[in-house]
Amino acid sequence: MLPSRVPLLRLLRINRVPARKVHVSPPSWTFLHGLPAANRDIHGDSPPTVPALTSSYVRGTSSSPFVLHTVGEVLQRTVERFPDREALVFVEQGVRKTFEQFQRDVDCVATGLLAIGLTKGDRLCVWGPNSYGWVLMQFATAKAGIILVCMNSAFQTQEADYVLRKVQCKAVVCPAHFKTHDYCDVLRRICPEIESSSPGNIRSSRLPDLRSVVVLDDRPPGMFSLEEVMQLGTSRHLQQLRDQQRNLSCDDPIKILFTSGTTGFPKAVTLSHFNVINNSNLFGIRSEYDRRSDVRIGIPVPMFHCFGAVLAGITMAVHGASLVFPSAEYKLKVLLDTLQDERCTILFGTPTIFVDIINYQHLNKYDLSSVYGGVIGGSPCAPELMKDIIFTLGIKEISIGYGCTELSPCAFSNHPKDSQERRTQTVGYILPHTEAKIVNPSTGEVAPLGETGDIMVRGYCVMQGYWGDEDKAEESVSEDGWYRTGDSGSLDAYGYLQIKGRAKDLIIRGGENIYPAEIEKTLHTHPKVQEAQVVGVEDFRMGEEICAFIKLGDGQDSAVQEIRDYCRGKIASYKIPRYVLFVNRFPISSSGKLKPTEIRTSVTR
Repeated sequence: MLPSRVPLLRLLRINRVPARKVHVSPPSWTFLHGLPAANRDIHGDSPPTVPALTSSYVRGTSSSPFVLHTVGEVLQRTVERFPDREALVFVEQGVRKTFEQFQRDVDCVATGLLAIGLTKGDRLCVWGPNSYGWVLMQFATAKAGIILVCMNSAFQTQEADYVLRKVQCKAVVCPAHFKTHDYCDVLRRICPEIESSSPGNIRSSRLPDLRSVVVLDDRPPGMFSLEEVMQLGTSRHLQQLRDQQRNLSCDDPIKILFTSGTTGFPKAVTLSHFNVINNSNLFGIRSEYDRRSDVRIGIPVPMFHCFGAVLAGITMAVHGASLVFPSAEYKLKVLLDTLQDERCTILFGTPTIFVDIINYQHLNKYDLSSVYGGVIGGSPCAPELMKDIIFTLGIKEISIGYGCTELSPCAFSNHPKDSQERRTQTVGYILPHTEAKIVNPSTGEVAPLGETGDIMVRGYCVMQGYWGDEDKAEESVSEDGWYRTGDSGSLDAYGYLQIKGRAKDLIIRGGENIYPAEIEKTLHTHPKVQEAQVVGVEDFRMGEEICAFIKLGDGQDSAVQEIRDYCRGKIASYKIPRYVLFVNRFPISSSGKLKPTEIRTSVTR
């Protein structure tokens, strides 16, 4: 079950008043530091011009109040304001929808989900690459009170089985297949009862909660097609949907996203309507989307991550932005064609995507003059890359968003009017209604200004918890509401954050967060492997690549390709080590612990 919220989150809810137009800010917390407010607050509506901080603690303020609506209510308001504005474009699928058209489709899907037996609080898993059906499910589940479970499109049998059982999914939505990934076949391996079941009436010993599978592009035995579900809703289900809307709260959970697990088991981050709406709203205001009528965002990043699902998907509903999806998965040439032909003004991407664009040999053939802004997320961005984006691509209003899934996802970001130095050297300043501090890792005390320490964040954006893992949630969030990011950094007097390092074991490959333990767990099941250690090594394009050091059992012999082939089908392809090195022993410290730095160094020599 979902763990209870930490005390701060309760306090924020208590301090909120029913009147929806009243401005509410987080509590002042003056007792924590004994500092006057002027020495802690950064007003988030424009770039800081006064060095206000005297210690490594900052609180964001704003003239923008919290939004106390559900996702369905926010979408409805935007439809009323911009009914004929283009909401979504899926270039490869040939789909174009205005906000009014999108709303009609969302209602059809939502009533169809009610018709096949889903109710408020049920979990529905969407599994697959970017598609119109994916975005439809994101909003249809939100309107119906169903919790959307976002599963990585590359997950294989072992990973999918874990996700579906962890949060007791009642329904799965996926394509029949995409390229070499046969989603329906994976589901049948986990749940062989599907083929002999009637649609909506699955009974599985391994997945006892699963009842329905909805396929976006086909109708295999035992499953619904999306088109069929959209036609099942009746006037009775429409009335049920309207009643459900009145009973929904902005504090209700809306989304579960899986992070990579430090112990090999992904954690199920649970976010509410309140989390995602306010994060996308405040991020959009910081990026000045609320002041523009031409916001057309190119989205090559996957929707199953918070970057795509919240900062793109929910931003569409909050600010009336148009989302343009070039292809189901990232393709450089299709992306460039789309940016040019669709006259996109904003580009969302990981550092890898921007590196690819800058180094594309035919870049000069494209007219990208419409792209004035962009957001980089998913992994650290080198200052040199930021400079190339500004000067080579001419994207003057490029920003970095810093945060993580547990923070809904953004806590710091640049402002479009930030100086070049602040864009290239920092990840921006605190978003409104959010606190951050840098603490000494040994003492837990707030660090002196400018000193490097552990980054901690508190506020509305902190997740509701890890589904079914209250102990892990308590490890990540302190009793007084501070989320431990696992990153290290420093604050300057203006409140700008510099990232110095991160959780020591985490590998970030092309924007995908990967913990070595996930891969090591799979490698240790190989009959020839006695011990395995996985580390990240520097890579120009991907940021980092995965390297596995393997010690074989006595008398065993193996090859690189054998190890990589063994991983295939068990873990997602992006987790398969690019480098495999066989060793006789691992470097050990005097305390008996492995020395990951020495392991990495041996690869880069």
